[in-house]
Amino acid sequence: METMMLHRGRLIDHLHLVVEDFPGALRFYSAVLQVLDVPIGGSGDDYFWADELFVSTLGSEAAAGVPTGRHHLAFQAASRKIVDAFYAAGVAAGGRDNGTPGLRPYHPQYYGAFLLDPAGNNIEAVYHGPAARSAPSVTVEFGS
Repeated sequence: METMMLHRGRLIDHLHLVVEDFPGALRFYSAVLQVLDVPIGGSGDDYFWADELFVSTLGSEAAAGVPTGRHHLAFQAASRKIVDAFYAAGVAAGGRDNGTPGLRPYHPQYYGAFLLDPAGNNIEAVYHGPAARSAPSVTVEFGS
């Protein structure tokens, strides 16, 4: 019997955004990720990364020379206060309002805020409420 570890909450391995305004993107993401307590993991002249997010210039080795299209990324926040701070930090760092912090109709405790980053991506921070916790990894056995 084969055993395989599944990691809940890790459907996406990484996301790559190719941007034209790299300094603007670095300023924006540095600000909002700091509020979310996610450090920039590494950077170079034409890229930076944090956890599963990778951002690069048009001319970077990882890019195909074309900016990525408009995306919606939702970052998990640990509280409503963090969502509020995400919004304030993002606006101060060049983000544009796309939905002020508040409850949303997606479920009764969904509290989110939306910003457009310098490239026009819809970037969200969401808090699902005190009962919502990330699901642990589970072991699944497959018959052979």
